[in-house]
Amino acid sequence: MAKSSSTTGQARFDAKQASTFFFRGGHTGWLGLQYTAHGDDWVELELPWREDLLGEPDRAVLASGPIISLMDMASGMSIWQKTGVFMPVATLDLRVDYQRPARERSAVRGRVECYRTTRSAAFVRGIAHDGDQSDPVAHVAGVFMTIASDPRQRGTEGDTE
Repeated sequence: MAKSSSTTGQARFDAKQASTFFFRGGHTGWLGLQYTAHGDDWVELELPWREDLLGEPDRAVLASGPIISLMDMASGMSIWQKTGVFMPVATLDLRVDYQRPARERSAVRGRVECYRTTRSAAFVRGIAHDGDQSDPVAHVAGVFMTIASDPRQRGTEGDTE
Protein backbone atom coordinates (compact mmCIF):
# COMPACT_ATOMS: atom_id res chain seq x y z
CA MET A 1 0.00 0.00 0.00
CA ALA A 2 1.32 3.44 -0.87
CA LYS A 3 1.93 5.86 1.97
CA SER A 4 0.23 9.25 1.94
CA SER A 5 2.35 12.30 1.12
CA SER A 6 2.06 14.75 4.00
CA THR A 7 2.19 17.82 1.74
CA THR A 8 -0.49 16.90 -0.78
CA GLY A 9 -2.67 14.21 0.78
CA GLN A 10 -1.92 12.10 -2.33
CA ALA A 11 -0.50 8.60 -2.13
CA ARG A 12 3.30 8.61 -2.09
CA PHE A 13 4.77 8.11 -5.57
CA ASP A 14 5.75 4.51 -6.22
CA ALA A 15 7.79 3.85 -9.39
CA LYS A 16 6.63 0.26 -9.79
CA GLN A 17 2.95 1.20 -9.56
CA ALA A 18 3.38 4.26 -11.78
CA SER A 19 5.15 2.27 -14.49
CA THR A 20 1.99 0.26 -15.16
CA PHE A 21 0.36 3.53 -16.23
CA PHE A 22 3.38 5.31 -17.78
CA PHE A 23 4.36 2.44 -20.08
CA ARG A 24 0.88 1.58 -21.35
CA GLY A 25 0.97 4.02 -24.26
CA GLY A 26 2.56 7.14 -25.64
CA HIS A 27 6.26 7.40 -26.41
CA THR A 28 7.42 5.26 -23.48
CA GLY A 29 4.86 2.58 -24.33
CA TRP A 30 5.89 2.56 -27.98
CA LEU A 31 9.54 2.18 -26.96
CA GLY A 32 8.54 -0.76 -24.76
CA LEU A 33 10.20 0.61 -21.61
CA GLN A 34 9.91 -1.73 -18.65
CA TYR A 35 10.26 -1.18 -14.92
CA THR A 36 12.99 -3.30 -13.27
CA ALA A 37 13.70 -1.86 -9.79
CA HIS A 38 13.77 1.22 -7.55
CA GLY A 39 14.97 2.51 -4.19
CA ASP A 40 14.32 5.63 -2.14
CA ASP A 41 16.04 7.94 -4.64
CA TRP A 42 16.72 5.84 -7.75
CA VAL A 43 14.88 4.02 -10.53
CA GLU A 44 16.05 1.40 -13.01
CA LEU A 45 14.24 0.81 -16.30
CA GLU A 46 14.95 -1.40 -19.30
CA LEU A 47 14.77 -0.69 -23.01
CA PRO A 48 14.36 -4.06 -24.77
CA TRP A 49 16.28 -4.67 -27.97
CA ARG A 50 14.10 -4.30 -31.07
CA GLU A 51 15.09 -4.34 -34.70
CA ASP A 52 13.13 -1.16 -35.46
CA LEU A 53 15.20 0.77 -32.87
CA LEU A 54 18.56 0.23 -34.59
CA GLY A 55 20.98 3.10 -35.09
CA GLU A 56 22.58 1.65 -38.23
CA PRO A 57 20.96 -0.83 -40.61
CA ASP A 58 24.03 -3.07 -40.79
CA ARG A 59 24.56 -3.36 -36.98
CA ALA A 60 22.07 -4.89 -34.51
CA VAL A 61 22.73 -2.16 -31.91
CA LEU A 62 20.13 0.10 -30.28
CA ALA A 63 20.24 3.70 -31.50
CA SER A 64 21.23 6.51 -29.14
CA GLY A 65 17.84 8.29 -29.30
CA PRO A 66 15.85 5.53 -27.56
CA ILE A 67 18.62 5.21 -24.95
CA ILE A 68 18.36 8.96 -24.24
CA SER A 69 14.57 8.56 -23.87
CA LEU A 70 15.16 5.67 -21.45
CA MET A 71 17.49 7.78 -19.32
CA ASP A 72 15.22 10.84 -19.42
CA MET A 73 12.26 8.79 -18.17
CA ALA A 74 14.35 7.08 -15.47
CA SER A 75 15.54 10.55 -14.42
CA GLY A 76 12.03 11.91 -14.00
CA MET A 77 10.91 8.82 -12.13
CA SER A 78 13.93 9.03 -9.80
CA ILE A 79 12.94 12.61 -8.93
CA TRP A 80 9.38 11.55 -8.12
CA GLN A 81 10.68 8.57 -6.16
CA LYS A 82 12.94 10.81 -4.06
CA THR A 83 10.34 13.51 -3.40
CA GLY A 84 7.48 11.05 -3.06
CA VAL A 85 5.28 13.31 -5.18
CA PHE A 86 4.33 13.15 -8.85
CA MET A 87 4.66 16.73 -10.11
CA PRO A 88 5.57 18.22 -13.47
CA VAL A 89 9.29 18.33 -14.24
CA ALA A 90 11.07 19.71 -17.30
CA THR A 91 14.43 18.54 -18.57
CA LEU A 92 16.76 21.55 -18.52
CA ASP A 93 19.99 19.69 -19.25
CA LEU A 94 20.67 15.99 -19.76
CA ARG A 95 24.26 15.27 -20.62
CA VAL A 96 24.92 11.83 -22.07
CA ASP A 97 28.53 10.69 -22.28
CA TYR A 98 28.65 7.57 -24.44
CA GLN A 99 31.41 5.14 -23.51
CA ARG A 100 30.72 2.54 -26.19
CA PRO A 101 27.90 1.11 -28.33
CA ALA A 102 25.56 -1.36 -26.69
CA ARG A 103 26.25 -4.99 -27.52
CA GLU A 104 24.43 -6.39 -30.54
CA ARG A 105 20.89 -7.61 -29.84
CA SER A 106 21.14 -6.49 -26.20
CA ALA A 107 18.58 -4.67 -24.09
CA VAL A 108 19.86 -1.59 -22.26
CA ARG A 109 19.11 -0.83 -18.62
CA GLY A 110 19.17 2.68 -17.26
CA ARG A 111 19.63 3.33 -13.54
CA VAL A 112 19.32 6.94 -12.42
CA GLU A 113 19.67 8.45 -8.96
CA CYS A 114 18.22 11.79 -7.90
CA TYR A 115 20.97 12.97 -5.55
CA ARG A 116 19.79 16.52 -4.76
CA THR A 117 16.65 18.60 -4.89
CA THR A 118 16.09 22.30 -4.26
CA ARG A 119 12.92 24.38 -4.28
CA SER A 120 12.93 24.54 -8.08
CA ALA A 121 15.51 22.04 -9.37
CA ALA A 122 16.46 18.39 -9.16
CA PHE A 123 19.86 16.89 -10.00
CA VAL A 124 20.35 13.37 -11.33
CA ARG A 125 23.15 11.02 -12.37
CA GLY A 126 23.15 7.52 -13.71
CA ILE A 127 24.43 4.88 -16.06
CA ALA A 128 23.09 2.92 -18.99
CA HIS A 129 24.44 -0.61 -19.35
CA ASP A 130 23.72 -3.79 -21.25
CA GLY A 131 24.23 -6.28 -18.45
CA ASP A 132 27.41 -5.21 -16.70
CA GLN A 133 27.20 -2.03 -14.60
CA SER A 134 31.00 -1.88 -14.42
CA ASP A 135 31.14 -1.58 -18.23
CA PRO A 136 28.56 1.16 -18.97
CA VAL A 137 27.24 2.12 -22.37
CA ALA A 138 26.84 5.71 -21.13
CA HIS A 139 26.95 7.99 -18.09
CA VAL A 140 24.32 10.68 -17.65
CA ALA A 141 24.06 13.82 -15.54
CA GLY A 142 21.09 16.11 -15.59
CA VAL A 143 19.22 19.06 -14.15
CA PHE A 144 15.45 19.21 -14.13
CA MET A 145 13.17 22.09 -13.26
CA THR A 146 10.47 21.17 -10.80
CA ILE A 147 7.16 22.91 -11.29
CA ALA A 148 5.34 23.20 -7.98
CA SER A 149 2.06 24.51 -9.36
CA ASP A 150 0.16 24.34 -12.61
CA PRO A 151 0.72 27.65 -14.49
CA ARG A 152 -2.72 27.25 -16.10
CA GLN A 153 -4.21 27.83 -12.64
CA ARG A 154 -2.63 31.28 -12.21
CA GLY A 155 -5.16 33.96 -11.54
CA THR A 156 -7.72 31.54 -10.17
CA GLU A 157 -6.62 32.00 -6.59
CA GLY A 158 -5.93 35.71 -6.52
CA ASP A 159 -2.50 35.50 -8.22
CA THR A 160 -1.57 38.34 -10.53
CA GLU A 161 1.03 38.45 -13.24
